[in-house]
Amino acid sequence: MSSRKFIGQIQVYTGNGKGKTTAALGLALRAVGHRFRVLIIQFLKGGIAYGELKSAKKLSPYLTILPMGRECFVDRKNPHPVDRRWARKGWELAKEAVRSEKYRVVILDEVNVAVHYGLVPLGELLGLMKNKPEPVELILTGRWAKPEVLRQADLVTEMKEVKHYYRKGIESRIGIER
Repeated sequence: MSSRKFIGQIQVYTGNGKGKTTAALGLALRAVGHRFRVLIIQFLKGGIAYGELKSAKKLSPYLTILPMGRECFVDRKNPHPVDRRWARKGWELAKEAVRSEKYRVVILDEVNVAVHYGLVPLGELLGLMKNKPEPVELILTGRWAKPEVLRQADLVTEMKEVKHYYRKGIESRIGIER
């Protein structure tokens, strides 16, 4: 193993294409393979038995996933008070996790969407990014990443949809999309 000091970066996976959460989960799997502790906070997600939740139980204590939301879609024009509470709870946990340095990798899944919907304040996200402790790798996923977030990140990947089987009426499948 290298004796170089680990310096955590800020990565953003955004865009309209499939694969943002999947890319973050791949990174999490890689990190866990090196016995890094990883926390994934899933904004706007809950109530669905996503495969990654089952995997996380098997990879505990290295991988922890916390869904922070309801099973239904969030109304972006008028989020329900319950959705606001879930987002606030997830955001408070995210700030504490990053600041504590308990985790080498913190993934804020769908945080860009939560910011876009007004459920997580952009200024607070930018502050967390700016003040991230050096040894923490911070991953932000979700469509609609704000330009300010992209400028402050160290790596930005935009997923672009070229073709998708959803357009043929194929719904999300167990083991592939969930």
